[in-house]
Amino acid sequence: MATIDRKTFLKEISLLAGVSLISGPILASESAREKSAIKLGFVTYLWGKDWDLPTLIKNCADTGLLGVELRVEHAHNVMPELSAAQRLDVKKRFVDSPVQLVGLGTNQQFDFVDQDKLKASMDRAKEFIRLSADVGGTGVKVKPNALHKEVPTEKTLTQIGKSLNELARYGADLGQQIRLEVHGEETQELPAIKQIMDLANNPNATICWNCNPQDLNGKGFAYNFNLVKNRFGATCHVRELDRTDYPYQELLTNLVNMNYKGWVLLECHTNPADKVASMKEQRAVFDRMIAKA
Repeated sequence: MATIDRKTFLKEISLLAGVSLISGPILASESAREKSAIKLGFVTYLWGKDWDLPTLIKNCADTGLLGVELRVEHAHNVMPELSAAQRLDVKKRFVDSPVQLVGLGTNQQFDFVDQDKLKASMDRAKEFIRLSADVGGTGVKVKPNALHKEVPTEKTLTQIGKSLNELARYGADLGQQIRLEVHGEETQELPAIKQIMDLANNPNATICWNCNPQDLNGKGFAYNFNLVKNRFGATCHVRELDRTDYPYQELLTNLVNMNYKGWVLLECHTNPADKVASMKEQRAVFDRMIAKA
């Protein structure tokens, strides 16, 4: 092996030391990029309910919330009654913007005792699935939504599970994921959601985690999260991330650890005077939490 003088040796050692010194920040930066697979978006539940579609898209783009779930029956008026031309216009508005239409947030539920009401809700859900496909969405959110004293619990959960499975098959043919929001008195308890999802075994039937106080019930947050995490869909609803009444840091850390690549969607419940400024603040809170995760 060729010999090298002391000066050259020291130079090469210093270069190697430099590599070791900068490898930490490089790896940290790579790690941050991996974590960015979790995307922050917006639900138009309260903060966006009065915005028309152009305003909504602009506000999301300006605040870096680049995905949106449109709550139906709000001012943006993306409903099944839209004509084919109007549907194309909605799709084009999103295509021409940096904002992705993640899907539609419906109030369709499948716990009805009255079977005519159940059928009507199923038919309406299918209308929303077709609408989401036409306007460029990726899925539709539905609800469980309640238990009824006059009906055995198992019967209601079975009915919800079978209904969800039927919609999952229907949605799969149109490229639309079906997302069951963890919602409703008693049905938002995670063991009940687990029972529903065990019956709805079609892989296109998924869960939309909803950050309810009930997530901490029973054996606690970690147990309940792990109970259903294998059925998570592309959306997870959160309230204001800087609230202290819910373990948001633990939630985001869990999502990072499971390599979640879906959307964390702000479904905020307050009424700030400047909602756009508040959206920007939540963007900053999310980025800090993801970096910490």
